[in-house]
Amino acid sequence: MNDLPAQNNSFIHFKLNGFYNLGELRPFLFIPFSLMFLLSITANSTLIYLIKSQNSLHSPMYVLIGVMAVVDLILPIIFVPNMLLSFLFNWSGISLTGCLIQMFGIHFVGTFQNTLLLWMALDRYFAICKPLYYQKYMEIPNFLKFVVVPVIRNGLLIVTMVSLAGKLTFCATNVIDHCFCEHMALVQLACGDITINNIVGLVSAFLIPTTDFILISLSYVVIFTSVLKSGKTHMKALNTCITHLIVLSFSLTSALTAFLSYRIKNNISSSIRVFISIVYLFFTCCFHPIIYGWRTKEIRQTFLKFVNNAKVFPLKI
Repeated sequence: MNDLPAQNNSFIHFKLNGFYNLGELRPFLFIPFSLMFLLSITANSTLIYLIKSQNSLHSPMYVLIGVMAVVDLILPIIFVPNMLLSFLFNWSGISLTGCLIQMFGIHFVGTFQNTLLLWMALDRYFAICKPLYYQKYMEIPNFLKFVVVPVIRNGLLIVTMVSLAGKLTFCATNVIDHCFCEHMALVQLACGDITINNIVGLVSAFLIPTTDFILISLSYVVIFTSVLKSGKTHMKALNTCITHLIVLSFSLTSALTAFLSYRIKNNISSSIRVFISIVYLFFTCCFHPIIYGWRTKEIRQTFLKFVNNAKVFPLKI
């Protein structure tokens, strides 16, 4: 219901209304996004299976790619099914509790993507600059020392951000101009002062993806410098590093654009803002398996071998 609640009460049910200005064309969004969802599920599941089933792909670099595939598998499941149902059947209702849970899932798992790229940068740094110590530093007990701090940082910031959003009062409208419960999409509906929410949201945006991007860039500068000084040809490794930077630059740019569009005066329409949010959360989940899976020679060869074996021994029904 969209009726205003009694005075001093707060809405506890909301309606997600992203792309509403498309009118009768809105249901057709189901087609491209459902195809992308199917691509994401299939590609990431295949990548996880290949890495898990092949002992030759159990080295730290491939394990990190496998973990990235797990993250890319989980993230769309958090919000895409609801989004597709909203497009097709206009089922767009969500409770405040459900919205906060979805918000935490989206932002925590989403920031985990960037942090994984930081871990991949560490893997490349040890492999290229400290090859004699690679096995030592990349053993699980030692490697966990590098990952604990970023995970705690992400968790504390996202929990704080979501908790503060849950304490707000929503008395003006219960229509969220988005396809899922992004932080500022909900917070901007609050009746009271949201200054602290804005600050925590911006701090989270700059302390997680921006900091990770800076650290990754610095590590790659060290890697490039080391390769140039040594005169060795590590083109494969350098191509991997460059790919990481391109992917992270794309994700960071779209994420910061989405975050800042709520906070500065601009002429960005609501549909473009929603689309940018979908880009940095959903599109990357579809293309990571191609970037980190298919472009990796060992994984590509394993996949082709798997396909050839399936042709030789087809399933009998």
